[in-house]
Amino acid sequence: MDVTDSVAGSRQRVVGFADIVRIPLRRWRLVAGVTVGLTLAVLLYLLVIPATYTATTVVVLRPVVTDPFTLPAGGADRAINMTAENGIALGNDVIDSTAKILNRDPDAVREALTTEVPTGGQVLRFEYADDTEQSSITGSNTAAETYLRVREDIYKQQRAALMLSYDNTIKSVTSQRQAAQKGLPSDKSSVESMTPRTQAMLNQVSALNDQIAQLANARAKVASADLSPGSITAAARAPVPSSHDAALLFIAAALLGGLLLGMIGAHAREAMDRRIRSGEQAADLIGLPALGSVRSARNQEAAAAADARYVSLALLNWIDENPDSPLVILSGRNDEGRTAVTGNLAVALAEAGRDVTLAAAVESQEEVKRILFAAQKRTPPRPRTPPKPPKPGLNGSSRAPVSPAPGVTRVYGAAAGVASPGAVKMDPNATMVIPAAAPVSAQPVSGGGSPADSRSPLVVLIGGGVVRLCQLGDEPSVGVVVVDAPPSESDERGVRSAQDGVAVLVVARDRTRSGELSRLVDRLRSAGARTVGFVLTGGSGA
Repeated sequence: MDVTDSVAGSRQRVVGFADIVRIPLRRWRLVAGVTVGLTLAVLLYLLVIPATYTATTVVVLRPVVTDPFTLPAGGADRAINMTAENGIALGNDVIDSTAKILNRDPDAVREALTTEVPTGGQVLRFEYADDTEQSSITGSNTAAETYLRVREDIYKQQRAALMLSYDNTIKSVTSQRQAAQKGLPSDKSSVESMTPRTQAMLNQVSALNDQIAQLANARAKVASADLSPGSITAAARAPVPSSHDAALLFIAAALLGGLLLGMIGAHAREAMDRRIRSGEQAADLIGLPALGSVRSARNQEAAAAADARYVSLALLNWIDENPDSPLVILSGRNDEGRTAVTGNLAVALAEAGRDVTLAAAVESQEEVKRILFAAQKRTPPRPRTPPKPPKPGLNGSSRAPVSPAPGVTRVYGAAAGVASPGAVKMDPNATMVIPAAAPVSAQPVSGGGSPADSRSPLVVLIGGGVVRLCQLGDEPSVGVVVVDAPPSESDERGVRSAQDGVAVLVVARDRTRSGELSRLVDRLRSAGARTVGFVLTGGSGA
């Protein structure tokens, strides 16, 4: 392959706007499979997995202060560290106490309990998830109450420690005051008669009395403080939302999500799939012209035959210039419509008045016979004009009049509808005459009336021409030789036959892979075979 072919083969196909819809439609099985799979997964979740009920309890926190009415308006918010409170709510004390009350494992309670702290607020939301509605309500309320009790116990411990500190300080100051009072004189003397030492001791006792009074006042404020950390403002109660409440919404989301994922998968598969999508892409890849396009659907046989006529028109010049060279129809695989193209091409040449020898492998014989018999019904045989004297070909050789080989039967008559019942239609070139009323048989019959060799050609009259169907390798050089070559990926006979004639490639849209087509062209070029072009067939894309 030259540089031009290499560059053409490396080109990437541009996906246009029309492909956005066309690609998912062509790969509808993938889209449908993803959609059905995702929908079944959601249905399995809704039907098999039990619903999870989530109850929520709201707790409003308050700062624990001795005189909350004297705090500024914004001071209370900053008095509570919500991060610390959230940690206490999910701490071991709350979890263990809740698990003990609910008679459950602490790890299960920790997994089911979550807390939420709204930004800029003094609110804790306790959310508890469980399999039943009542258990979720009980778990949420119990966790909130346990948190408040644990938090109050912490405050009580802090108050007890603070009051103990006040008591110890008051006791110490009282001892100092008693010691100072012992140094005062016992008689009542006036201030003028007091000595400086006595006056100093009296001042010390007065100061200690003031300190004791202040400590007692501070202790009284601590003792009178409200240690409640907050209150439950919205206890959990039925009805409680569950994970299955939005079942219809889940199913609708699964359908839409499956369609979207399927379309994405279809486009991804298209981007990775190196298949031929158009005749222009095939021409750019192999550097050969397109001879035409033939429809390959079984319900479009008449249309496929009409398409093959245009392909035959493109090949007539080469056939006239090379009368002794076979026309080899080649494809990489056996599912690309090659046999249908070969049969319809032979039919088109016969309808144009040509004598055609069609060579096909054993596995393709039945499909070829079906095509030939269907064409015979569409185009009954016409009376053939006497053969003209042979003309020398362009290569200097002359061709003798076409005559069938011994033991060949021509099939015509009732299937062609050219004679009334009981009549006999004569053909000077036939070795056997079949009555018009006799049914057409696909089995060749010898001249003696007994079954002939299975390798004997089957002759079908179509229009003004003849198609001789024989096995591959046994074809006589009679008329235009058309070879239905086996797939090149598994059989080399097609490339070998193309060495003596010219190859016509069959490319199936949405089925033929770029690598397979490139390998087929490389094999033909390596063998020195000529390739006149390719025929594009319709494909559904597997």
